[in-house]
Amino acid sequence: MASRYTADDAAAYERLMGRWSGRLAELLIGFGGLAAGDRVLDVGCGTGSLALALAARPEPAAIAGIDIAAPYIAYAAAHAADPRLSFFTADAMSMEFPAGSFDRCYSLLALNFMSDPGAALAGMRQATRPGGRIAAAVWDFAGGLVYQRIFWDTAAALDPAADQARARHYSSPLTGSGELAAAFETAGLRDVEETWLTIRMEYADFADYWQPIAYAQGPVGDYVKRLAPDSLDRLTEAVRRGYLAGRADGPRSMAATAWAARGNAP
Repeated sequence: MASRYTADDAAAYERLMGRWSGRLAELLIGFGGLAAGDRVLDVGCGTGSLALALAARPEPAAIAGIDIAAPYIAYAAAHAADPRLSFFTADAMSMEFPAGSFDRCYSLLALNFMSDPGAALAGMRQATRPGGRIAAAVWDFAGGLVYQRIFWDTAAALDPAADQARARHYSSPLTGSGELAAAFETAGLRDVEETWLTIRMEYADFADYWQPIAYAQGPVGDYVKRLAPDSLDRLTEAVRRGYLAGRADGPRSMAATAWAARGNAP
């Protein structure tokens, strides 16, 4: 699976996003549903936020997580004390589960980073029993992810390369209104519905906001790590001013919205 997300440092991902994705996982589970005895597959499980949120509930009989990033799978497995949990390094676009292996398939913040999300959705449909539920969520990068808008808009004002990187990132598939639902329908899922889910990201101060970005995974980290020291210093100061917004340094609470869709396997 070709991925547009650098995924080689699980701890860095946790500092940047993992601490928030568990909150979004709770909302996605509420939207996608769960029933007693469900066998659940988490596609693109990353460091395990969704799988661990599922394991905190009594309903699932078994929870499997797959991801192509071996460091993320190792991190998830190391935090999986529940015997219902299992994690595997596997390609979401060429899954080998027997047809109908699961009652529900979930994917959290992963489909848009795959080179062929349609293939992943087709695999999720095949792995889900007829009548089973599939649900997924992706960040609304351009319209709903405040912490990244502060970063990318500031960087783009300083550097044309950042402007180009922002454009590539914000044009990610499935991240616009209606796009995720349309992909579900193209995959042949029935009774497709789309909604948006919003959490809050709370930061203690600018350092708590900036340090995870400075060592980030994904497109943000790819850009930051290419900067020369003087350019990084200039960006840090500019983003600091954006974070402060004329107020004293300290806590901030930022909205973070994702598009979510659900549908049933035929």
